[in-house]
Amino acid sequence: MTASVFDATAPALAATTDLALLPGFLDPVNLLNSFGTWILAGLLLVVFIESGLLFPLLPGDSLLFTAGLIVAAKSADIEPFAPLWVLLVTIPIAAFLGDQVGYLIGNRLGYSLFKPDARILKQSYIVEAHDFFEKHGPITIFLARFVPIVRTYAPLVAGAAKMRYSTFLAYNAIGAVVWGAGVTLLGYFLGQISFIRDNVDVIFLLIVFVSVLPIISEVVKRWRRSRQPVVEEKVDAA
Repeated sequence: MTASVFDATAPALAATTDLALLPGFLDPVNLLNSFGTWILAGLLLVVFIESGLLFPLLPGDSLLFTAGLIVAAKSADIEPFAPLWVLLVTIPIAAFLGDQVGYLIGNRLGYSLFKPDARILKQSYIVEAHDFFEKHGPITIFLARFVPIVRTYAPLVAGAAKMRYSTFLAYNAIGAVVWGAGVTLLGYFLGQISFIRDNVDVIFLLIVFVSVLPIISEVVKRWRRSRQPVVEEKVDAA
């Protein structure tokens, strides 16, 4: 294991984690390091892009958790790049604004963004999303904030499906605050526990795994449904 996130020798956080299983841009500490002295601006930019600019493969959850860990570090070698209160204010704002852009794109372009033969932005997703919103209510906008990839496309689909903007605005604001401040605070408080600091690489992997678990479950369900007609045809033929 490694506690290298707390072994920095300069304020710019010259540390790296040992997450060999993750690409470099998914390693939250490496990503923060790449911003140099502009760590706060870089962090907010990543949150904004992941929230609304159709680039879901960014480590949002682990990045916020890492930011909380760094602020919580009690070490002379590390100078927190921002006070905790600044993170708790600016991160939710960045997430909220990113979602507004996503909703606006979906609302303005609508079905033109979605193609019948597309691998990701299928037109059928608009219909499914609209039905899902109608069935489960606007709470889905709040819950989507906690699921990677889904949180990127939820505002887009909500806009394309013509969800009432005032409703989207309210649940989006709540989700941005709870997610942005909540995950950061989680990292801050857990970062004061020595076991967490000494096993930070495992914690990151666990966060990623738990975050993508709902996506894996949905993919498996879709695969099973797609296989069902084939099985039925074979049974009928027999």
